This record gives sequence, C-alpha cells and structure tokens, in this order.
Amino acid sequence: MASGNDSTVKEFILLGLTQQPELQLPLFFLFLGVYVVSVLGNLGLIVLIVLNPHLHTPMYYFLFNLSFTDLCYSSVITPKMLVSFVTQNLISHAECMTQLFFFCFFVIDECYILTAMAYDRYVAICNPLLYKVIMSPQVCFLMMVGVYVMGFVGAMAHTGSTLRLTFCDGNIINHYMCDIPPLLKLSCTSTSINELVVFIVVGVNVIVPSLTVFISYTLIISNISCIHSAEGRSKAFSTCGSHIIAVSLFFGASAFMYLKPSTASVDEDKISTVFYTIVGPMLNPFIYSLRNKDVHIAVRKTLKKRVFT
Repeated sequence: MASGNDSTVKEFILLGLTQQPELQLPLFFLFLGVYVVSVLGNLGLIVLIVLNPHLHTPMYYFLFNLSFTDLCYSSVITPKMLVSFVTQNLISHAECMTQLFFFCFFVIDECYILTAMAYDRYVAICNPLLYKVIMSPQVCFLMMVGVYVMGFVGAMAHTGSTLRLTFCDGNIINHYMCDIPPLLKLSCTSTSINELVVFIVVGVNVIVPSLTVFISYTLIISNISCIHSAEGRSKAFSTCGSHIIAVSLFFGASAFMYLKPSTASVDEDKISTVFYTIVGPMLNPFIYSLRNKDVHIAVRKTLKKRVFT
C-alpha cells in the first residue's frame, strides 16, 4: 500500500489467528465470549473493591490495578482480533504503532504489579506486626507509580525502535495483533537494534520480576514451614496460592514468547500470545476471587445493598 515514490507501507493487513475458513466463525464466538467474560470479571472486581471499605487494603489495591491493567490490554488486542475472523482486518501504520505501545505498556505493568503483590504477601506473612507500617498507603502509591513508569519506559523503547524500521516488502502481518516478532519479520531494514532492545527490555522485565517473586516466595515458604499449626500453614498457603497460579501463567507464557529461539513457528507465537493477552485477563478475576472469603463477603454485601435499595 504505497503512494507515489514512497515505498513505506501505510497500512497493514492482520491475518488473524487462523486462515482455515471452517474455524473462523466458531473462534469468533469463542473469543467474543472470552472477551465478554474478561470485561465483566475485571469490571466486577474493580467495582467490588471500590464499593467495599473492608477491601481497601494493600492487597486489594494491587488487585484493583491488576484488574484495570487486564481490562485495558485485553481491550487493546481482542476487538481487532475479532474483526479478523469475519472480514479483512486492515490497520494503519499509526494505529499499529499505537496498539504496540499500549500493549507493551500494559504487559510490562502486569509484570511489576504481580511482583508488587508477591512483595505484599511476603511482608504480610513474614512481618505481620510491621505490615501496616511497611505497606502504608504512601508506599503502595509510590510502588504503583514505579510500575507505570517502568511500563512507559519499556513501551517507549519497543515502539521507538520499531518506528525506525521501514516496511517495504509487503504489508501482511501473519498475526492477530501488531506484536514485535511479526513486525521484525516484515521489515526490509536491519532489525539488529530492535532485537537487542527486545533482549534487554524483555530480559529485564521478565528476569528481575521473576527473581523478586522467587525470592519472596522462598522466604514465605521458609517462614510458613516454621508455623506449627496445620491450620495456620493452610491459611498462609491459601493467601499465596492464587498469586502463584497467576504468576506462573503470565511469566511462563511471556518468557516462552520472547525468550525462545528465533526458529520457532508463527503458530507457536500466536498460541503463546493468546495465553497472556486473552486467556490470562479472563482467568485472573476468577483465580483471585473463587476461594477468597473477603471477595465473597463483598459480593453478598453489595447484592444486599442493591436489593434493599
């Protein structure tokens, strides 16, 4: 899609998740349902946390931000993906770079929110007497400022390095979103700088949070092993179980996506991306609420208020 003597692509075609016609409609309804559940689940958790004062604690402050992030970055990706199931999915160069920026921003945010939640659990279990002092509202606010700053810096690095590329060999992206690997494959200029940026930024944003989470849970497990009461150990583990599942799902999929060999197939890229862009945001509200007594109490209180009103 070039004009005049300008060889730079102005518009891309997103091929979507699959090119098999018989799968297009079933997958459209499947992912539409997943997206609706994701939006309702994350919005519901956000509303519950806002409306119930007993959830105004550091743990739920971070969970509020996690739900907000999940809601945003699934909304950045899924609507365009749904379009590709029913018609040719065109996206301008500017829209593609905008999607890439916000996708990177919210994904990096999620890395550090999960890290902050791990630190919160470490303080709650290992230093319960100092919990309110260490995790004060000011500290929690500063931690979230740091989260969004890291997201912004990482997104700017990825988007800025991608903007320097020239796309002149074609405009078909074999993906359902403007992600870094398919854009690098489409470029007709050197991508060595981009690959270095990806290696450094993704490496830092996966390895540092992963190590922090690992160290936090190593100390937590060490502390729990010293608890003599079986009930006390069970209660301590139950407060961490949901977070461990969410961390494993997110970091596992993202590490596989960006730190794998470049010889991996496009289909593998798409499947791994689906896990942390679409499936993860849908599952997180359920992971954190199904066995959470505080959330169950908040739901009952909120429903009673609405009924009496």
